[in-house]
Amino acid sequence: MNNKAVILGNNYYIGLSAIRCLGEKGIHTVAADYSEEDRYGAESKYCSEKILVPHYRKESGKFIEALIDYAKKQDVKPVLIPCHDSYLEVIDAHLDEVKKYYLLPQTEKGLATEVMNKDTLHALAMEKGVKVPESVRVNEPNFREKVTNEIQFPCLVKPFDSPSFVATFRKKIFKVHTMDELEEAVAKADKAGLEVFIQRIIPGFDDHMHTFDAYLNQDSKVTHWTTAQKLRQYPINFGASVYTIHKYIPELYDIGTNFLEAIKYKGFGEIEFKKDAETGEFYLIEINARITNFNHLLYKVGLNFPYITYMELIGKPIEPQALKETTNRAFWYGYEDLLAVKDYIKTGQLSVGQVIKSLFRPKAYAIWSWQDPKPAFAFMKTRTSKLFRRGK
Repeated sequence: MNNKAVILGNNYYIGLSAIRCLGEKGIHTVAADYSEEDRYGAESKYCSEKILVPHYRKESGKFIEALIDYAKKQDVKPVLIPCHDSYLEVIDAHLDEVKKYYLLPQTEKGLATEVMNKDTLHALAMEKGVKVPESVRVNEPNFREKVTNEIQFPCLVKPFDSPSFVATFRKKIFKVHTMDELEEAVAKADKAGLEVFIQRIIPGFDDHMHTFDAYLNQDSKVTHWTTAQKLRQYPINFGASVYTIHKYIPELYDIGTNFLEAIKYKGFGEIEFKKDAETGEFYLIEINARITNFNHLLYKVGLNFPYITYMELIGKPIEPQALKETTNRAFWYGYEDLLAVKDYIKTGQLSVGQVIKSLFRPKAYAIWSWQDPKPAFAFMKTRTSKLFRRGK
């Protein structure tokens, strides 16, 4: 296997997980980042090579040029694996050019951005008969009346462009309880040049969040899949997974497969659903069009999605596989879970006893590995340094 794997974004544990999943298979992994700061994923013993490239957002053109220049120096096309939405957005915008020099699963320009954008994703879902939470646009006639009577408070102010919103506000949504709060949130987004819409909150605690995780081949057919259940998120209620269990949820296969195949999706994709606590119906919340946060959990239960991706792209596809069982293994990002638990307990959503009871499961850790401990030490070093600077 002479094709190198270029992993974008190694200052987060998704990139680290991709490096481990590929490196342990003997694949030459290349950690590509714009800075040495907090680059703990590149400290893995499975990282074969490190390169620095211009910032994907501040210097997008130069970033793409640097990637192409690197690929031109290789004997065969590298496989490109973006591990962050912002990297994926830029790659998608330049896909026609990038795919001349790299192997990528998604070959249709714009589709990745379309499923990451809440507006176009919801339109696609409704077109294909998949339930999505009711929403109202800010510029609709009788906007306030619709929010008050149809959406009702509390509700969510959500961005169409999630990566840009998260980069600006360090959160995925604004939760508002009154019209004054709503108008203030909309004004904040407008000042930042970001479009938003208002969405109904589907009833149910965080453990009503479920995922369908799948790989679709170049014929847009699901070949590998499983499902999971989130137990805790950070920030709580509307954040990223910090404690998720592998659980078989058969209903999600039909909904997820039919939708992804219908839109001609290719590569790894994760659909996040919320199960309505009152009706039991599943609502599509969002799609992650890159390796998921709890990739290491999927690897531990037998689905190495970065490797599945790599092998298909170099022309050696792995035999299809579905995990139709509940292993009860848990993904755990301990650092942020501690922050989440504090807030869950503070708001009365969980008790100390419930949290302790939930921990008695086999784990798949976000960062720690006995076989590859250096990234965890690098991570703790940077976090300790930041805390020390704040204390001055």
